[in-house]
Amino acid sequence: MLAPYDNKKSKSKSAELDPRPIEDRMEEALGLAEAIELEVNASIAVPLETIRSATLFGQGKVEELKQIIHDNHSELVVIDHSLSPGQQRNLEREWDVKILDRTGLILEIFGRRAATREGRLQVDLAHLNYQKSRLVRSWTHLERQRGGQGFMGGPGETQLEADKRQLQTRIMSLTKELEKVKKTRDLHRKKRKQIPYPIIALVGYTNAGKSTLFNLLTGADVMAKDQLFATLDPTMRSILLPSGAKVIMSDTVGFVSNLPTQLVAAFRATLEEVLEANIILHVQDASNPSRDQQRVDVIKILKELGIKEEEDSAPIFEVWNKIDQIPQMNEETDKETHTEIGQDFIQDAPSSSASKCDDTTPFLISAKTGEGIDQLLEALDKQLEEHEISLELKLKATEGMIVNWLYENGQVTQGETNNTGETEYSVTLPKRLAGRLEKMLSTN
Repeated sequence: MLAPYDNKKSKSKSAELDPRPIEDRMEEALGLAEAIELEVNASIAVPLETIRSATLFGQGKVEELKQIIHDNHSELVVIDHSLSPGQQRNLEREWDVKILDRTGLILEIFGRRAATREGRLQVDLAHLNYQKSRLVRSWTHLERQRGGQGFMGGPGETQLEADKRQLQTRIMSLTKELEKVKKTRDLHRKKRKQIPYPIIALVGYTNAGKSTLFNLLTGADVMAKDQLFATLDPTMRSILLPSGAKVIMSDTVGFVSNLPTQLVAAFRATLEEVLEANIILHVQDASNPSRDQQRVDVIKILKELGIKEEEDSAPIFEVWNKIDQIPQMNEETDKETHTEIGQDFIQDAPSSSASKCDDTTPFLISAKTGEGIDQLLEALDKQLEEHEISLELKLKATEGMIVNWLYENGQVTQGETNNTGETEYSVTLPKRLAGRLEKMLSTN
């Protein structure tokens, strides 16, 4: 396992390295390797002054690492950094071993863990797009030319061109299959829209404890291990809040820094549940030294998905999990003292972390022990109660665009149509969308 890091001497980096401490990065990289049961013989932090376009590392470092790799009789080298196809090919030739970069490693994990048909299709599509740019590396016979008959390859066509065409055909086929699956998901989503239950989505860095929290709240048995990417496919369950209101809780795939762009695009459909959520719970590992940077990584991906910190976006609650693993929170103290310790912990955290949601500080919880869960559920209840409005509307048949918008953004019960052709609708809508509805009604 090789983890390149910035040694602070570089003045001309050609790419930005992960800013987290190298110790935290190494721990995560080893966790990724463990997730697919790789036996790591050695883990090395490699300082970089300049990222070389041909081999990532300088030639002297390449030779030094080659000796270490051979001394350890390694069959595979994992580099915790994205490599270009050329860099990967050149290093494999230099070291005479197979190399897996960070993108390839995460794709391998997703390939083994995806359980649903859609998940497998998405992973396959991401794999093929990744492989397409690496055909020159993957095959040793591609420079040879071959003859052929019919549309499968004419005289003079290279094997590389034929293989690329086959990959592209498979990519197109998978894309069409995914479109069919997406249409089915859209139908299910429209049916859920007819059920007046708000959606609360759990998001967060991988291994932050989302699935453990999900299981605690819903009584489900989603796999929850102290392991990176234990959950890949979305799961939804209903729960009752303290007021008796029913909501749908959605568990999602964990995020990770430098998530491969292929997977951000491939799993966009899976994460659409987050886009439609009434409330987003951003679950963070409070005991992790890199929690602040992990928060930045998650917010970056949420923005890529289209979730922005705007007035009409779903509110985001920050939930700091695993407080049972913080030494000062583990001490035997009364409830009042424990609360004071928690507030001190929040104040001591980096200022960028304690972003507020409706003037409330982050929720300190332990999904393992249940501490802080009651306060979180009460806050969710209050948020939904205070931030929803109920309306009675009469709309004409010509106002179908508004009707469609209401079904997409709220809970709608359709009533009878009167003699003038107007239909009565009972609508529950987030208050943050009231202004948009008013504008649509006034301009119609």
